[in-house]
Amino acid sequence: MTKSTGEKPRSRNRVQQIREGIHLRSLKARKKVEDITKDDVKSFLRRNAFVLLTIGAVVFGIMLGFVLRPYKMSYREVKYFSFPGELLMRMLQMLVLPLLVSSLITGMAALDRRASGKMGMRAVIYYMTTTFIAVFIGIIMVLIIHPGKGSKDEFTKQQKIEQVSPADAFLDLIRNMFPPNLVQACTQQFKTQYGKRVIHVKMIVNDSIFNLTNVTQEIAQEEVIPLPGTTNGVNALGLVVFSMCFGLIIGNMKEQGQALRDFFDSLNEAIMRLVAIIMWYAPIGILFLIAGKIVEMDDITEMGGQLGMYTITVIIGLMIHGMIILPTLYFVITRKNPFIFIMGLLQALITALGTSSSSATLPVTFKCLEENNKVDKRVTRFVLPVGATINMDGTALYEALAAIFIAQVNNMDMNFGQIITISITATAASIGAAGIPQAGLVTMVIVLTSVGLPTDDITLIIAVDWFLDRLRTTTNVLGDSIGAGIIEFLSKDELQNADVELGSSVLEENEVKKPYQMIPQENEYENEKPPDSETKM
Repeated sequence: MTKSTGEKPRSRNRVQQIREGIHLRSLKARKKVEDITKDDVKSFLRRNAFVLLTIGAVVFGIMLGFVLRPYKMSYREVKYFSFPGELLMRMLQMLVLPLLVSSLITGMAALDRRASGKMGMRAVIYYMTTTFIAVFIGIIMVLIIHPGKGSKDEFTKQQKIEQVSPADAFLDLIRNMFPPNLVQACTQQFKTQYGKRVIHVKMIVNDSIFNLTNVTQEIAQEEVIPLPGTTNGVNALGLVVFSMCFGLIIGNMKEQGQALRDFFDSLNEAIMRLVAIIMWYAPIGILFLIAGKIVEMDDITEMGGQLGMYTITVIIGLMIHGMIILPTLYFVITRKNPFIFIMGLLQALITALGTSSSSATLPVTFKCLEENNKVDKRVTRFVLPVGATINMDGTALYEALAAIFIAQVNNMDMNFGQIITISITATAASIGAAGIPQAGLVTMVIVLTSVGLPTDDITLIIAVDWFLDRLRTTTNVLGDSIGAGIIEFLSKDELQNADVELGSSVLEENEVKKPYQMIPQENEYENEKPPDSETKM
């Protein structure tokens, strides 16, 4: 009996302790909530002001655009209304050129040849892997959903698309890698144009009626020939190649190249401070960019079922690549939470959504990666400019999907060989696509031509391209940024070794300077010593 009565108080005490523990934890939780003061809220808002303002601008811009749509504004009025957004685009594009050149040169100069070679190899492997995955996702989605099923009658063609030979487009890509004039490369890039020339062909004709033999006739024929030409826009590919080579040379020059390295480093820092100022204007510009596009777009209710299914297919493909594939790749390699990393990129992603240009978003991407995600500047300066030029995951996915969609609209069945051809050409075309709005439409001609599809049918998807272009640009920027995080993780040994070598070189310089700094102090001491000895005497 005594044993059982002894166990009951113990069990009661245990229950009471558990209750007291729960009560104490609830009191602590309430205290934490009560401890959140106005200062904490203010500090949170101050830290995240850029992101909150930008998200608010997107939401308000969408609402404002749909509110103004019923007023049927004219083209001139829409342009006036979108003017603040145009100013933002011009500001960002103004910074692209000096930022691209200075960041690449300083990034390459800060790394030795071995480290930059390894980092470059990792970047190329990452770019090719993610691009092929994006193309594969696009092909799988369009084959599963089959959005082009139906008739072609519901589409209305709007404009002509310029015809480009795939061979000429590929040669233009290589030509732009080596610009003959760097000043011209800042404003123009090479682009093959087509002209006609008349050739006279002499033919020998045998006329049996009039018993005439070997009569020579001259026939004039027209022939389309490629001609050298230019198009407006920064030749980013040529400037990237030059800056990488120039940065490597400066890095190998050691002390002789220090002055140039300091110059470009200071230029890069100055541009980033300009970016910090422009960022306060970015929400206003994004608001008017999005609202203006919504006001300008065609009537959504007139969109056919095929085009609507095509839009949904592209969105699903981009979301799978951007929200599943890329974060999974980041987690598998780095073992870090990818969504915390993506949260630090929110402003860059929203800016890409608003501007529809990965090049114009480049200054904001630098700021987000270096300040929010603390990515090493040597990595961002190397990876981001190259990625913004050649790594276009969203564009590759879009072009492969659009090509098969056009084949489905024309009731053409693609065999396995043609699908492989589309995947390869879509990857190559995305590399050659400029980081400007709707550049994917131009390079899509190469993909369609490679499998014999009618290039005029690109006009079938122009009605929704302005919207999908923003989504694929956001995917491009996300792919570049996650690539920078992955490459920094894989290159941490090379970066640490570079830091150790830099620290040892600084110590050696101090040891060399130290004896020369001590000599005048010893001489002064010796000169002052005799008077002290005399006073002691």
